[in-house]
Amino acid sequence: MSLMGDLEGKAISSLLGNSSNPLAATVMQMINNHPGGLAGLIQTFHEKGLGDLASSWVGSGQNLPISQEQISQVLGSPIVQQFAAKAGISPEEASAKLAQYLPMIVDHLTPQGKVA
Repeated sequence: MSLMGDLEGKAISSLLGNSSNPLAATVMQMINNHPGGLAGLIQTFHEKGLGDLASSWVGSGQNLPISQEQISQVLGSPIVQQFAAKAGISPEEASAKLAQYLPMIVDHLTPQGKVA
């Protein structure tokens, strides 16, 4: 299994216990498909002026919350719409779910406070 696959499994298991959550899996697909993967996604947050949020998810402290509007600002409408289509939900609900899951998943993917 690849490092990212192993991290994905651990993140989702850790985040969701023993239950399966298709939304968390869809967030992982989005991270994996982002140019540069997790590191690229974190870089995008920095480029869009929200690096402090992403850094809080990577670091060992408390995860700062992100709003639906900030998700759309960083990821852009096309990515949010793709996520919504894959998850079978509206774009508004997609941005809400991304705001909910992304901080937790990034946090779980970076247990030592570093992006692999």
